[in-house]
Amino acid sequence: MQIVSGKYRHRKLESNPGETTRPITARVKVALFDRLQPLLQDARVADVFSGTGTIGLEALSRGAASVVFIESDRRAFERLRRNIAALKAGAETLAWQTDASKCSFRPKGGERFLPYGIVFFDPPYLYTSRLTAGTMLYRSLERLARDEVTSPEALLVFRCASGTKFEIPPLWRLDRRLDYSSMQVHLFRKEPVFGNTGHRHINAENEPSTAGVEP
Repeated sequence: MQIVSGKYRHRKLESNPGETTRPITARVKVALFDRLQPLLQDARVADVFSGTGTIGLEALSRGAASVVFIESDRRAFERLRRNIAALKAGAETLAWQTDASKCSFRPKGGERFLPYGIVFFDPPYLYTSRLTAGTMLYRSLERLARDEVTSPEALLVFRCASGTKFEIPPLWRLDRRLDYSSMQVHLFRKEPVFGNTGHRHINAENEPSTAGVEP
C-alpha cells in the first residue's frame, strides 16, 4: 500500500496480511479522495477502525490538519504507529488503541484534535450487517454525533459491502452513496433532529447512488 497523492505521495505503508483489516484498493482510494478533496483542507479528521492508517494518512497527505486513529487490533495498531513514524507525522496525529464500539471518541489530552469535521468509519463488514438500533455500533454512531465530538454538518464516510442493509441514528442524513463494485461508501451529513424521527433505514437497492470505479 502507498499514499496516492499529496505531500506524502508514493510513500509506502505497511498493511496487515490476511483478513485482519480490509485495505481499500488504490483505484477506489483515488476516486473517493478526489471527490472529498475540497473538504479536506485543514480538516480535523477521525479514522475509526483505522487498521494500519492508510485512509487517515491519505487525508493528512492531502491537506487535513490532523487525524485521530482509532484501532483495537494489536497487530494493526503496531503497524499504524510505524507508518506514522515513517512519515514523521506524529505532531499532526494521535493513535488510540481502543474499541471504537465502546469509546467516547475523545482521547485523553486530544482536545486540539476536536471536534472532527470528517469521520472515516470503516467497521468490519460483519458488524455493519448487524447494525440496528440498540446495538453497540449504533450507539457509537450516536456518540459520534455529539457536539463536543463532531462539528455541525460533519461528514461521515461509511464503508460497507455492497447490498448491506442497516440502520443509522437520525442525526446522520444520507447525502450520497458511491458504488465501487463489491463495496459501497455512504456519505452522511450530521444534522439536528427535532422530535422523534425514528431510525434511518439504509437499503442499498432504494438509495440514490453514483457509480464509482471497479476496484
